[in-house]
Amino acid sequence: MSELKNPVIVEFPLRGEWMAPNTPGTKVPSHGTNQLGQRYAFDFLQIDQEKKGMHFYKTSKLRYFFLGVPLSQCLCWGKEVYAPCDGKVFNCEDGFKERRRVHLLSDMAAAIKNSLTFDPKKGLQTIAGNYIIMECENNVYAFFAHFKKGSIKVSVGEDVTKGQLLGSVGHSGNSTAPHLHFHLMDNSDLLKANGIPCAFEKYEVWEENAWETVTNGIPNNKELIRFKK
Repeated sequence: MSELKNPVIVEFPLRGEWMAPNTPGTKVPSHGTNQLGQRYAFDFLQIDQEKKGMHFYKTSKLRYFFLGVPLSQCLCWGKEVYAPCDGKVFNCEDGFKERRRVHLLSDMAAAIKNSLTFDPKKGLQTIAGNYIIMECENNVYAFFAHFKKGSIKVSVGEDVTKGQLLGSVGHSGNSTAPHLHFHLMDNSDLLKANGIPCAFEKYEVWEENAWETVTNGIPNNKELIRFKK
């Protein structure tokens, strides 16, 4: 994709093994829209590699579809999120409740309702949940959404360093499964922002039964990726 040339390079904001079901490495816009600065946005979650499909939970598919899965049974819920570069916290909000169980139909219904009733004058949390907007450099802002309630470790105006703990992956806001939504943008105001393409300075991809190192890469939605600090 020619428009992904010369991306901003940052460190991968998670540790361990991850998939990116929504990524600009597969399609642009990655989430089907340019709104809220998310043209080049990523969604990261962990899945059970021993099962086919996006099994992000520890229990059975039938339980997920009919009864729902407690957040504690979701593989990446509570996993730590780190600053991908040096910068300053421009804005953040915590305290938005998470639905205690993940259930396909109820989560999709909540997402549709939140999208239809979204009022920016009332804040971003109905869409973003618990979130952080981090000012990087050269008018670049990093946006992180759907944090676990009560997990955000930084505050507005705080200087942060690359690799510093920001919070934990959660299921707040417009989320159909615990995951991290991450993107770069050119404005601190999501309603005015344009997305900025980014790549990750180093990670590994599982290929042909071995981990292969990738530098300045953009993962696609089929790759199992790993980052170890």
